[in-house]
Amino acid sequence: MTSPKELTSDRMTALMPGEERRRSHRVIIRVPVALEVTMQGQKIKTNAITVAVNIHGAMVLCPRPFDAETIVEIRNERTHDRAASRVTRAPRESAEGYLIPLEFTTPTPNFWQIVFPPANWKSSDS
Repeated sequence: MTSPKELTSDRMTALMPGEERRRSHRVIIRVPVALEVTMQGQKIKTNAITVAVNIHGAMVLCPRPFDAETIVEIRNERTHDRAASRVTRAPRESAEGYLIPLEFTTPTPNFWQIVFPPANWKSSDS
């Protein structure tokens, strides 16, 4: 059996068995977004959709992959708000496209214009 100390995230924080540590709760919601990156001096714009969001960023479903650490400007197509973000790890390919985890480069708690559960909230499944 794996001890809790052996289970660590990429940020080196200890995890309990079966527990995922998150800085904030995720909300499963589809929000249309536009992603803009500069590659080799050229701006590339790609439409995508969120799979899940939180106050620190989002998981987006995109037709093309972007490498980890790529700086991406994300635009919320519902509100037209923009925010700088970065790809936190390599995208995962799915049947619908690439799942890309994005993290805002500066805190942007109102970017999604939704109310998130409080930090101490637990679902009935927990």
